[in-house]
Amino acid sequence: MSYLPYALPLGSLVLALPYLRQRLQLSRAKHRSLAGHSRMAKRLATWLPGYAYDEARFFDCDGAPGDIAKLRRASFDTLAAGFAQRYEKSLALSAEAREGLADLQFTGSYRVPFQFSPIVRERLKVGAFVQSAEGSHVTDLDGNRFIDLTGSYGVNVFGVDFYKACMAEGARIGESLGPVLGAYHPCVADNIARLKAISGQDQVSFHMSGTEAVMQAVRLARYHTRRKNLVRFCGAYHGWWEDVQPGPGNPMPPRETYTLKDMDEKSLQVLRTRRDIACVLVNPLQALHPNRNAPGDSTLVDGSRSAGYDRAAYTAWLKQLREVCTERGIVLIFDEVFLGFRLAPGGAQDYFGVRADLVTYGKTLAGGYPVGVVCGRADLMKRFRPERPADVCFARGTFNAHPYVMGGMNAFLRRLQTPEIQALYEDQDTKWDARAKRFNDTMAAEGFPVRAANLQSIWTLTYTEPGRYHWMLQYFLRWHGLALSWVGTGRLIFGLNLHDGDFEEVLRRFVAGARDMQTQGWWWRAPELTHKAIRRQVLREMWQHLGR
Repeated sequence: MSYLPYALPLGSLVLALPYLRQRLQLSRAKHRSLAGHSRMAKRLATWLPGYAYDEARFFDCDGAPGDIAKLRRASFDTLAAGFAQRYEKSLALSAEAREGLADLQFTGSYRVPFQFSPIVRERLKVGAFVQSAEGSHVTDLDGNRFIDLTGSYGVNVFGVDFYKACMAEGARIGESLGPVLGAYHPCVADNIARLKAISGQDQVSFHMSGTEAVMQAVRLARYHTRRKNLVRFCGAYHGWWEDVQPGPGNPMPPRETYTLKDMDEKSLQVLRTRRDIACVLVNPLQALHPNRNAPGDSTLVDGSRSAGYDRAAYTAWLKQLREVCTERGIVLIFDEVFLGFRLAPGGAQDYFGVRADLVTYGKTLAGGYPVGVVCGRADLMKRFRPERPADVCFARGTFNAHPYVMGGMNAFLRRLQTPEIQALYEDQDTKWDARAKRFNDTMAAEGFPVRAANLQSIWTLTYTEPGRYHWMLQYFLRWHGLALSWVGTGRLIFGLNLHDGDFEEVLRRFVAGARDMQTQGWWWRAPELTHKAIRRQVLREMWQHLGR
């Protein structure tokens, strides 16, 4: 009797064991939520039914009694009428622009959870235009002044007046060349020297955006390691291109990307054992909310947003990553496009005491002009192989090293070294932690269910109680003169130049907005309303609308 038919499957299984072990190891290193399973998340996104609450359900979807629903309705109508009157010119131009600007159509639809979005878009509109900025304030087309907490998406580290000066000087530096491209303005040589000193790296390349810089860093890592896969961590943002944005938000399925758990030994084990990983991408902003997506008010379904920063723990994690990447020949890339030069004059590498192989910058670096930069080791920055002249890693761009951008960068880098700017970095952790504590102590004393978690001057608001209407707070804060980005209270970005008096005014306006939330019924809660109960309710609603 022959045993060969039984031996063949058994032999195949033995051969497959290492692969299966690797797959199991990779699966265990992924975050248990959908954030760690991009294919599943993308598939689920195509199934998620769109539905919206009608006029009645909009105000009592949490089971509020009639008097509370009536109070909320009156509050909403009053606020909507107030917005329409106070921001009339700004709203009119925004409505006109929205018809032809896809960006405004998108951001307007995702300010709040989608069930509430249609009524909010129709009646509680937000202006998209401002006409001037000075100090810590912006002024809209109707003359309303707001304290700016948007931070221009991270650009505005030192205050708008600082960047106006950098841009003006950059224009003066570049105007002798104007639109002449290809050849370099002499200031580029000084920029290179300063960037090498700041980053501790050997070479520099210039790009037109942070997304583009990250793309080139990953390309270089793949080119030199001859490996294709990259590792990113759950929730981290590295631009809008395909390989670093798997799952919802990307029309393409994930290809050569592993999305692993941040600050987890299982992820380190994957790095230690696989041979196909070209690079690891780290966005240090994730220290504020590890394994969580960038916070926005559109995700405030039940109020269970969480955030918290532990400098010692995150520093230890980065050092472990550095050791494993060195051991395995994996390129460690710090994506400092958002945080660069906010935590320390030398960026996150300086602040955490960990040196990357490649580091990307953007946002603030050109003093207000658009830019992306890659700094790295000489061997990794090389785009060709002399022994194989056709084997190149091509990267160019018409507007790379534009004279005005390079001039703005030169102005920024020189100002960065001045005593006045260096002084702003002193005791930043202590200063902003004290401000966050004062904020939280005030909220607790007032009885408001809102708290702040902070990574120095970058804050995220969290909520101590479950609720369906926490997203409404952004509108009351706007009403009381605080300018927020389209993600609302998920990300508040302060300038390092903010004086104590200005902060006290921000706090006063927060108290006023939160008091409106509380007295006008938006924070009413039945004792049985829990995060779990809300999520179950939303799941039931989705199920009911699925297939309609």
